[in-house]
Amino acid sequence: MFERYTEKARRVIFFARYEASQFGSPYIETEHMLLGLLREDKALTQRFLRSQEAIEEIRRQIESVSLKGEKTSTSVDLPLSNEGKRVLAYAAEEAERLSHKHLGTEHLLLGLLREEKCFAAQILHERGVRISFVREMLEQAPDEEDAARTKKSGLPSDCSVFLTKLAKEERLLPCIAREKEIEQVMQILGRSAKNNVVLVGESGVGKRTIAEGVVQRVADNAGPIFLHNKLFAAVDLATLSAAAQQSTHDKEFLDAAGAELITWGDNTIFVFDELHTLLAGPEESAQKITLLLKSALLDGKVQCIALATPEDHHAAIQKARWLDECFCALAIEPTKQDETVKILQGIKGRFEKFHSVEYTDDALTAAVVYSSQYVKNRPLPDKAIDLIDDAGSYLKMKYGSAMPQEIVEATERLRLIVRRMENAIANHEFEKARLFSDEERKQRETLQELQKKFKIEIGHAGAVTAEHVQEALARWLGVPVGLIQQGTPAKTANQSSQQPKTGKKPKKKKP
Repeated sequence: MFERYTEKARRVIFFARYEASQFGSPYIETEHMLLGLLREDKALTQRFLRSQEAIEEIRRQIESVSLKGEKTSTSVDLPLSNEGKRVLAYAAEEAERLSHKHLGTEHLLLGLLREEKCFAAQILHERGVRISFVREMLEQAPDEEDAARTKKSGLPSDCSVFLTKLAKEERLLPCIAREKEIEQVMQILGRSAKNNVVLVGESGVGKRTIAEGVVQRVADNAGPIFLHNKLFAAVDLATLSAAAQQSTHDKEFLDAAGAELITWGDNTIFVFDELHTLLAGPEESAQKITLLLKSALLDGKVQCIALATPEDHHAAIQKARWLDECFCALAIEPTKQDETVKILQGIKGRFEKFHSVEYTDDALTAAVVYSSQYVKNRPLPDKAIDLIDDAGSYLKMKYGSAMPQEIVEATERLRLIVRRMENAIANHEFEKARLFSDEERKQRETLQELQKKFKIEIGHAGAVTAEHVQEALARWLGVPVGLIQQGTPAKTANQSSQQPKTGKKPKKKKP
């Protein structure tokens, strides 16, 4: 029955069966299929639901209205409900209509929307997901499995990253307190000439984050109309040059890679981490790539966002005057202290999830103030971000070392079971995967009992406070934490950021 299904689509059905068993349902209903889709293909669902909060809200909505019976063993092969069977039939029809050889997760989504009166379709309609819009978007994309099999790119996979895809999957860090810079970049990209931009600033001021902020704005359809439908790709020219040297057909490799770059240029804006990588190196392969990009940039066939330190930018312009003809330089200054606190508040969720901690407001402010006072060789926001990351890691380490051995062993067993279940699913061994899912449920119950026994909140290491930030900074500087505590600044981050700058950069000594 599932021969035409892609691996992801098969996993959706498996997870739908798992969800149905957890609800104690005798059938796999459409809402269980929707939960399976949300769990397996986050990229697809976030593309239309826009946020992780909406996805979590859907699960809560389904749980609130579903009648929970006694959990069924996942080894029981639950049948599809009549609505569920129609969804699969509709999905097959949609694949045929799009001339796709394989039935993927996108076709299952269309199948759910076509079964208009089912619970899953009602949930999607409430959130503005319409079948006409989904069809329109999917008609522009190839069949996921056919694309993976037939794509023969001139570029190795480690030479390029599609930033637009990462933005739609919400995998880029949010760009906060940089609205002016984002607007300036988009304005330059809209010029008729000299419409490439180089962000010039010291390492750590957030140049890459600003570039990704532009990508996110366009991916969210919040950018100017001339950037709609533009894609962004980060290209590593150094890796491309090295790959060319290792290729046995150097010339053919570069011709194919170069032709593909120019083809991309029709609707793709390239992001280069370092401006000077656009210049020819000593290798013949690097010179070929440079000549190709120089010609394309001067002819306006491609557009770029490049990053550079002031020193590298000056050296590159001196070496190749043509760069100045193509690129507008935009100076990026370090963020002020109050802006940096807002940045930390905006990104702290990712660090909290990674370290299983919480950050107090005092900890964020302390990270900004202390790093500004004691770490002079690095700019904001980079040093403050590193400091809260280090403080969270330290607290997580202390939490782990204090964990009772019973919980440590139970947690490790759970990780092993989950890994085995995922491997079984990947190998299409669904019977084995069902057994592992039963073990997973029992092991989680064991962990909950241990949690109550030791009065420990599993997966939460505690709150990072200003004291933890002080300890992290003391380790950075190699000094007793008491010295940091004695030097606590009286001003808040907001007050100190409003003070006039009195320091000047030291002049370079003449040789």
